[in-house]
Amino acid sequence: MESEDLKNALMGAMRGEVTDAEDARRAAARDTSLFERMPGLVVYPKDVEDVSAVVKEVARARGAGAEVSLAARAAGTDMSGGPLTTGVVVSFTKHMNHMGEVGADYAYTEPGVFYRDFEKATLEKNLILPSYPASREIAAMGGIVANNSGGERTLKYGKTEKYVEEVDVVLSDGSQATFKELTVAELKEKKKLDTLEGKIYREMGALLADNAGLIEGHRPRVSKNSAGYALWSVVDRKTGSFNLAKLICGSQGTLALWTKAKLALVKPKEHRAMLVAFLYDFAILPEIVKRILPFEPESFESYDSHTFELAVKFLPEMLSQMGFVRAARLGIDFIPEAAMVATGGVPKMILMAEFAEDTIEEADRKAVQAKEALAGLHVQTKIEKNEKESEKYWIVRRESFSLLRKNLHGLYASPFIDDFVVPPASYPDFLPKLYALLAHYSSHFIYTIAGHVGDGNFHIIPLMDLSKEENRKIILELAPKIYELVIKEGGTTTGEHNDGIIRTPYLPMLFGSEMIALFERTKKIFDPLNILNPGKKVGGTFADIEKNMITSMS
Repeated sequence: MESEDLKNALMGAMRGEVTDAEDARRAAARDTSLFERMPGLVVYPKDVEDVSAVVKEVARARGAGAEVSLAARAAGTDMSGGPLTTGVVVSFTKHMNHMGEVGADYAYTEPGVFYRDFEKATLEKNLILPSYPASREIAAMGGIVANNSGGERTLKYGKTEKYVEEVDVVLSDGSQATFKELTVAELKEKKKLDTLEGKIYREMGALLADNAGLIEGHRPRVSKNSAGYALWSVVDRKTGSFNLAKLICGSQGTLALWTKAKLALVKPKEHRAMLVAFLYDFAILPEIVKRILPFEPESFESYDSHTFELAVKFLPEMLSQMGFVRAARLGIDFIPEAAMVATGGVPKMILMAEFAEDTIEEADRKAVQAKEALAGLHVQTKIEKNEKESEKYWIVRRESFSLLRKNLHGLYASPFIDDFVVPPASYPDFLPKLYALLAHYSSHFIYTIAGHVGDGNFHIIPLMDLSKEENRKIILELAPKIYELVIKEGGTTTGEHNDGIIRTPYLPMLFGSEMIALFERTKKIFDPLNILNPGKKVGGTFADIEKNMITSMS
């Protein structure tokens, strides 16, 4: 089927818009990764029936021999190339952007809802989804669920999969289903269905039962993971319940397209105090983490000396984005940090342990106790007794990357080693080796390291001139070296950002051939024609990375 034929078929099958206009296609050709894929069509479904119609038409075209596929897209903030396709982009933010009921501890949402709007609705009942990502102001719920996102509060509250209770989905034949927790008896009834849904339950049930030991043996033993398919999360080992919503979460639209989700919510603590620690020796970092975690910080973040120095360098630009009064106050607050840079006393890492409680007195008490627990270690500490005092640290942690991207002209944000996780106990051995590798390639890029030090999740996003072939080659040369270090320490290649184009080829390195075979079977069970976002999670190659890499800023 030719593209024009598919366009006409889709226009006749759905109520939403279908376009092959270059501006729409170009807007959908990029996310925030280092890739570009120009789609053939962009469709804007109005409702779940439209989504079903799109999937049916693409499946029909694929069955007739056409090389066509589709990919779901929400806000396009993905850093892995997850929503990019040369086929049909199914864009949700235009029409499928409605909040549903917000209950006592849950909310219903469509994938096109921006997180900022989702949170505005939930805060009316003093509730939040605590797994929101750092891109909370621009991200949408579609990607948050599809990537199994996490962020600064994940240490205390866990990732998105913990909060996904059920999802309405469109399967690869265009049929609709609801995945939620099933009892053993309910699962037995589902397996009797003479539909693709019934087939999925029968075959996934068998796959998980027959390979339970293998799956559990390869489950990443770190605090967070978005790599591969979460086969280990479907069956509750205590109750025996079965929930495919846990598998859809993090699957990047490769198994089904979700159209409505029920998400659990929590009541946030109202008051915060922060313990700030200036670290000069990586060797004691695991001990610091070990001593602080028992006091249950809501977040435990970090950024390194590169981030610190560059933030001070670009301080005027950072403050110019704020109102005068706030900028003046923060400018004064940053004087000690500027002096630290000027005198060469910059620590290797700044650690931020924030304690959230119902009263400011309790938050302060925990921060003081955590500080006292560090007695005897060679580390400088200070306590910021409220959110106003700690604001400058959060600004550096959250805004430094954006600041670099805006001020270092000619360089492109190139997230290719941006989200690995290692056990905190590995820090003394792992971090010096990591910095040595980065130093070896430092003539090719500028970088900062920030992350969630409490659970071993680090974000390194180099800024590079991608117009130079030698720099593009570095991406495929450096990443496997870093992932070799990560895997050797028992880590994972992605904690929050998922696999997409950039990390799918490394899944065999992380999981081994037997687990890869299970991932391939899972994909085949859900999507036998391989029309749903192919090349992500299963089948992606290093050639894809080279072929689709951006070579200019335009």
